[in-house]
Amino acid sequence: MAASSTTAGTTATTAPTNGRTPNRGLRWLRRNIITLAGLGTLGYLILPNLVVMVFSFNKPNGRFNYQWQRFSTDAWTDPCGVADLCGSLGLSLQIAVWATVGATVLGTMIAFALARYRFRARAGVNTLIFLPMAMPEVVMAASLATLFLNMGIQFGFWTILIAHIMFCLSFVVTAVKARVMSMDPRLEQAAQDLYASPTQTFLRVTLPIAAPGIAAGALLSFALSFDDFIITNFNAGSTVTFPMFVWGSAQRGTPVQINVIGTAMFLVAVACVVVGQLAGKRRKRS
Repeated sequence: MAASSTTAGTTATTAPTNGRTPNRGLRWLRRNIITLAGLGTLGYLILPNLVVMVFSFNKPNGRFNYQWQRFSTDAWTDPCGVADLCGSLGLSLQIAVWATVGATVLGTMIAFALARYRFRARAGVNTLIFLPMAMPEVVMAASLATLFLNMGIQFGFWTILIAHIMFCLSFVVTAVKARVMSMDPRLEQAAQDLYASPTQTFLRVTLPIAAPGIAAGALLSFALSFDDFIITNFNAGSTVTFPMFVWGSAQRGTPVQINVIGTAMFLVAVACVVVGQLAGKRRKRS
C-alpha cells in the first residue's frame, strides 16, 4: 500500500510538470515569433553580403573566385589591380552623385507642389510621377533609348545621367511628399505670426522639418543610381559603369577586387545607418 501511494504521488507530481513544459515553450514562441521572423529575414538579406565579404579575402588559383582556396589580403592592398575597375567605379560614383543632386532638387520641388497646391493636372502629374516605379525597368530603358535615338543624342555619360534622374525622381517625390503631408501647418503659421518672412519661414521651419524626407530620398536615389544595370546598359553606348564592369567580368572571370569594392560599399552603407540612428537618439534625448 505504501509503495502504491508513493508511485501515485510520483506520478501526480511529474504529470503537471510534463504538462507545463510544452505550454511554456509555446508561450515563449508566441512572444518571440515576430523577433525570430525579423532575425531570420535579416539573416537572409545579409547572408550574400557576408559571402562577398569572406571571398574578398580569397586567393583564387583560376579565373573565377567561386571556391575558397586560402586567406589573402592582396586584393585589399591593391583594389585597383584590375584594369578599368577603378575607372568604372569612379564613373558610377560621379553619375550617382549628380543624379542624386538633380533628382533631389527636382523631386523636392515637385513634392511641395503636389502636397501644398491644387491645380487641374494634379491627378495626372501624380500618375506620371509614379509610372517609373510601377513599370518594369526594361520598358523604361527601351523607351529612353528610343527617345535618345530619335533625337540624335549620342549615348554616353549624359544619356546615363538623364535616365538615372528620370527614374530616381519618383522615389524622391514619394519620400518628400509623405514628409510634407505629415507636417503641422500651425508651425508655419506661428512663424508668420512672429513676423517671419516667407523665406525665413521656409528656411527655419519648413525645410528642417522636411529634411529627413529629403535625406531619405537622396540616399535612396544614390543607391539606385549606383546599382542600376538595366537602364544603364540600354543607354550607355561604349561607356562602362561599375555594374556593367561586374557583368562583363563575370563572363570572363570574376576578380577578387570586385568583392572588395562590394564589401567596402556595404560597410559604408551600414556606417551611414548606424550614424543616422545614433544622431536620431541624441536628438530625442535633447
